[in-house]
Amino acid sequence: MFENLGERLQNAMNKIKGYGKITEENISEVSREIRLALLEADVNYKVVKEFVNNVKEKALGEEVAKSLKPGEQFVKIVKDELVDLLGKEKADLNLKGSPAVLMVVGLQGSGKTTTIGKLSLLLRKKYHLKPLLVACDVYRPAAIDQLKQIGKQLNIEVYDEGKKDPVMIAKNSIEYAKNNGFNYVLIDTAGRLHIDENLMAELEAINNAVNPKEILLVVDSMTGQDAINVINGFNSHLALTGAILTKLDGDTRGGVALSVRHLTNIPIKFVGVSEKMDGLEEFYPERMASRILDMGDLMSMIEKAEEVIDQDEAMKTYKKIQKGNLDLEDFLSQLKQIKKLGSIENILKMIPGAKKMGLNNVQINPKDMAHIEAIILSMTPYERRHPEILKATRKQRIAKGSGRTVEEVNRLLKQFEQMKTMTKQMQKGNFKLPF
Repeated sequence: MFENLGERLQNAMNKIKGYGKITEENISEVSREIRLALLEADVNYKVVKEFVNNVKEKALGEEVAKSLKPGEQFVKIVKDELVDLLGKEKADLNLKGSPAVLMVVGLQGSGKTTTIGKLSLLLRKKYHLKPLLVACDVYRPAAIDQLKQIGKQLNIEVYDEGKKDPVMIAKNSIEYAKNNGFNYVLIDTAGRLHIDENLMAELEAINNAVNPKEILLVVDSMTGQDAINVINGFNSHLALTGAILTKLDGDTRGGVALSVRHLTNIPIKFVGVSEKMDGLEEFYPERMASRILDMGDLMSMIEKAEEVIDQDEAMKTYKKIQKGNLDLEDFLSQLKQIKKLGSIENILKMIPGAKKMGLNNVQINPKDMAHIEAIILSMTPYERRHPEILKATRKQRIAKGSGRTVEEVNRLLKQFEQMKTMTKQMQKGNFKLPF
């Protein structure tokens, strides 16, 4: 996401860093490049005009003129303006109520039903809530079955009454939730190919019947600036509390995310960053601005790690690193922990300076990790703990047992030795990150 925009903005700011002093002339040149970068990223032209004017005005201000490092001050101004555009502060979900009720709306094809499953998983994992999914899309063929399949996959219960009246289904689901210990109800509503009176009348009726704490609109970010019309159309009938932008991972421009809050005053609460069920993230304006400018997003990376990594296992590995006696069983354990983090490509993009190091374009085949796992699992426990004993005959047996080649076994052992060397350097304080 934002790859093209991020690269263009960074190129513009690298120019200003080279200037010893900020002047009307050089700031106009850089402002023009920023304007073009934002327009090409499909940011609304009114938003672009205001953004560039704000940056220019602040960059020519007295504080920047007196600064010893005007280039750095300029980068800060651009980042602050991006944060403002994205909504300033994170907009939290309203989790009050017994149960709290959330209504998810959107047009067909926006990824609404899949997103409601992702959201229920996030609520369970992060907030330890017991969510109930409610099937109120009684028109689209197989919509109920799709939601049930998602619920089965996530082990989250789905309430449905077949193709009955959606308003009554929603109302009955609240009673069911109260009687069965659910503390959050997520209602999947019907969508249409476009906004029409019948759709809105039904959504208004559900809203009046269950009085949801949250009404979230799911918007396909690939629709570009038309998303603003969709948001305004729904909001005029439903008083939306937030938006979820899906498919942001597939949109290298990402301009809609920079236009939504400014033009509609509806906060972005979540973004879809992958097709996997854990591919929904809470939206932090400051963190997103940092990602766009290649400053990384270490907080999101740490939080994701804390969610999925076994702390006891991590401490055990850390102690072994301190003693310098890592083995292939530890390597396998680390591999399994990394897999829990999700897409490694997305994790690498969160590292500060990822673009400079070329990490933003890294492609990792999941099969490669599966092959490594197969090789290690084909070793005996003793071989994993003592890889130094692995000579030609043992390597041949391991290659045959894992369905890989001896060359791949050798490559793995070499990678393992490199990792051990790196951890030793880090222990001695000789290892420096390249940024």
